[in-house]
Amino acid sequence: MVVTHETLSLLFQFGMFIVALIALVISMTKKK
Repeated sequence: MVVTHETLSLLFQFGMFIVALIALVISMTKKK
């Protein structure tokens, strides 16, 4: 697998999405 700039940006966007999802779950559980 060749890691190009497009691949890195795609992984970065995916990582940010995962972090936002985890943060959302944490905030939901803390409200309860």
